[in-house]
Amino acid sequence: MKYIDKSLSIEKIKIQDIAKKFGTPTYCYSYKQLKKNINNFKKNFSSFSPLVCFAIKSNTNINLIREIRKFGLGADVVSAGELMTALKAGIDPKKIVFSGVGKTSIEINYAINKKILLINAESKSEINEIERIARSKNKIVNIGIRLNPNTDAKTLKQISTGKKENKFGVNEKMFFDLVNYSKLSKNINLKCLSVHIGSQILDHKPYEQMLKVVDRIIKKSNHKFEFIDLGGGMGISYEKNNKKLNYQKYNTAIKKFLKNHKFKIIFEPGRSIVGNIGTLISKVIYIKENDKKDFIILDAAMNDLMRPALYGAHHRTLPAMKTNQTSKKIYEFVGPICESTDKFTTLKKFQKLKEKDIVVMCDVGAYGMSLSSNYNVRPKPAEVLIKGSKINVIKKRQKLEDLV
Repeated sequence: MKYIDKSLSIEKIKIQDIAKKFGTPTYCYSYKQLKKNINNFKKNFSSFSPLVCFAIKSNTNINLIREIRKFGLGADVVSAGELMTALKAGIDPKKIVFSGVGKTSIEINYAINKKILLINAESKSEINEIERIARSKNKIVNIGIRLNPNTDAKTLKQISTGKKENKFGVNEKMFFDLVNYSKLSKNINLKCLSVHIGSQILDHKPYEQMLKVVDRIIKKSNHKFEFIDLGGGMGISYEKNNKKLNYQKYNTAIKKFLKNHKFKIIFEPGRSIVGNIGTLISKVIYIKENDKKDFIILDAAMNDLMRPALYGAHHRTLPAMKTNQTSKKIYEFVGPICESTDKFTTLKKFQKLKEKDIVVMCDVGAYGMSLSSNYNVRPKPAEVLIKGSKINVIKKRQKLEDLV
């Protein structure tokens, strides 16, 4: 995304033209950036050819998942709905892993029927339920056990998943108990050790620490695992000059780990695949003047993009048309929803705006549309994919009539 003749453009298509043709708010994705992200990810870890399972929760658009599948990726799912979406998008069941702490009996039954690669269990109760259902079907089910390595990912506490106070995975003692239990079962086949320490990780060191814990646990368990699922969590740069995760250093750490073991590595990336491919295009409805700052009231709201309200996340905000005028007042970008948390960002020295101007929020491809809702009975935005010179509608804007 860059300015061409003062017009912000995605792959040479002007944001202004997209807004005019499809209305606002609209999510817009770049196929070129998607392809670049996937190829970059594969290239950096090509030395051990991991199974890359896209984390469906980060973006659930079935047409986008179809494009991701064409690059040979599998899927990481956390619900029956996500599993159904992945299968309908054409993803090979043998490339699907089912994660999550609260899989219901119906979901487990569905996953077993679809013969997916792995169900990554997170408690003794869950393993008992998998075993019960497998026995009733006279089947052997491949599972993983998710270890909680008590590793601090140095990320937001809301998206940390690998510390002992988090709900995810089992501790070391329980892990060994479950390994021994699985060995005695006739209906479950323990194939994988799974681990995932958090999201939006920008430093390779927590991953190195995690690998040391996993290495020790494997040796102590005396069990022959076929897969090691290292999860995802690879962060992206939300600010222009932010630190980026060094894939090569993480790659080196994994290669060192694999010298002592022969496993197939599984990754579950989401944000690093789709985060920076998406922008949210919005229109200024009103400018509400105040003493120290002006409220820029947009037609996009927290129901369209929840991350700022949920995590205090910040997304770069840019004008669709560049001018030489700068506002002397502080701008606070907000939505029309009746909540004080319905605000996106507060900026100084932003370009001077007027009502009906178009603005863009960047890097919303992950956990943007997938976290959206119909709060205040607001229809969800349209989603479009720019592929070459074409703009494809990959999800129509919800109609108020259908919603009500």
